[in-house]
Amino acid sequence: MAIKGQRFKTYSDEIKKEAIRLHVEERWTYRRITEHFEIQDHGRVKKWMKRYRELGEFGLLDQRGRRKEYIDQDRYVQKLKRENEMLKKCLEIWMQEVKRLNIESLRAPQKSMPLAISANSLLSPEVDITLS
Repeated sequence: MAIKGQRFKTYSDEIKKEAIRLHVEERWTYRRITEHFEIQDHGRVKKWMKRYRELGEFGLLDQRGRRKEYIDQDRYVQKLKRENEMLKKCLEIWMQEVKRLNIESLRAPQKSMPLAISANSLLSPEVDITLS
């Protein structure tokens, strides 16, 4: 239990990241890490590791006093970037399919319409080309 006016030991982000790196990459034990960095709380590194597994490096940041929407803003931006890239790829595939359909329809025009009329109808904005 905390005593009024008691000051708690805080650790920098660099120390937290280094402790995680030592545990993950170099297989140091929690005890060895706490002794190396002189961490008073023996379960502190375990808590950092748990938050790192759940949230990545973002989980190691001090989030006190911050609003939820600001905390998740970077994640939201990354999600939007991934969606944007996916939509760009879908649009590219869709445009290739439309071009392929236009070329196929120009190669095999309908018998009742001349080639110039069928090609013009494909290029007009009134024609709705839907992919099935």
